[in-house]
Amino acid sequence: MRMISSYTSRLTIGSRHEGLQMTTPEATIAEVRTDVRRFLAEELAAASFRPTCDSWIQGHSVAFSRKLGDRGWLGMTWPQRYGGGGHSARERFTVIEELLAAGAPVAAHWIADRQTGPLLLRAGTEQQKRTFLPAIARGRLFIAAGMSEPDSGSDLASVRTRAVPTATGWRVSGRKVWTSHAHRSHYLLALVRTAAPDGDRHAGLSQMLIKLDSPGVAVRPIEVMTGESHFTEVTLDDVDVPNGMVVGRVGDGWRGVMSELAHERSGPERYLSTFPLLAELVSGGTVDGETALADIGSATARLWALRSLSLRVQDLLERGSPTDTAAALVKDLGTRLEGDIINITRRASQRGPGRADHGALPGLLRAAQLAAPSFTLRGGTNEILRGLVARGLGARDA
Repeated sequence: MRMISSYTSRLTIGSRHEGLQMTTPEATIAEVRTDVRRFLAEELAAASFRPTCDSWIQGHSVAFSRKLGDRGWLGMTWPQRYGGGGHSARERFTVIEELLAAGAPVAAHWIADRQTGPLLLRAGTEQQKRTFLPAIARGRLFIAAGMSEPDSGSDLASVRTRAVPTATGWRVSGRKVWTSHAHRSHYLLALVRTAAPDGDRHAGLSQMLIKLDSPGVAVRPIEVMTGESHFTEVTLDDVDVPNGMVVGRVGDGWRGVMSELAHERSGPERYLSTFPLLAELVSGGTVDGETALADIGSATARLWALRSLSLRVQDLLERGSPTDTAAALVKDLGTRLEGDIINITRRASQRGPGRADHGALPGLLRAAQLAAPSFTLRGGTNEILRGLVARGLGARDA
């Protein structure tokens, strides 16, 4: 039990990964980890946040994101000329996993830092990079993802939001859902159809940055089971978008979306959403019995394996290598583990969920249980992901 506790009470589950190309010295990683933990301890002491599960979706705090930006913990890997820190992917990974393990509120900047910034670096214009990236890195600009639509499910190629050309840009009409925190963001990065598919469903799609206070934009928060309203529906009614807001080449949006999804599916958030719950269970010191200990040991081993796979994907992303199959595996296996941790906690603690203010473990269990139905849906359902894995392994036709 003592060994399991040392593994799970914090993410001290090792930092050396032989064979990876992440060459950041271990001393640097240890220093970064220490800095983040010191910061989190100070914030907890000041009661600036209450740890929660699924904090990268549920934990929205503009003030906290600004503090991270001021410390240089957003846009960490981006070039300094665009406001980034010029750090390694491994250093960013360390910061991210410490924040998630602590259940810190990171939702405000999450999408912009995780996927919009890297997309702009890869496909954005120089003007877009200089306009958006510094503000994102300072925690002053938030962007929502506008991919999913009503009746489209995980089939992004079927989007029906259309953009037609005008004298100065594009006029966009349609609806987006699953756009977390759009009502608290400044821009929506929308996937829209700019031309008929013409036999290729992935052709004729483009991505555009749409200012969310533009005329014709309506954002409707939707309350979910947790009582939070992070989930929104965005209606676009003849919204004028300047040419300069198209990200990448017109008609090449599918490539950009796939790049974003690789980041979205492979990070530590895909297996650490319920980690605060597991850590609280173990640190409570009341778990006993062979079955409970075996369950916790199994979950810890799976965490270790997923962390190794996630690090491997970050390495591939940094080198520009394909990651579709590996990223899909991280999300499929990771979200299943997140759900299993809830069941393990319930069995081991012999307790049910309580109100958020009814002690740490019942409150965390409640938050995790109410968020759990979304784990295997967001970022692509498990069925879609397994199809990607099968295709990647050559067991299914493209």
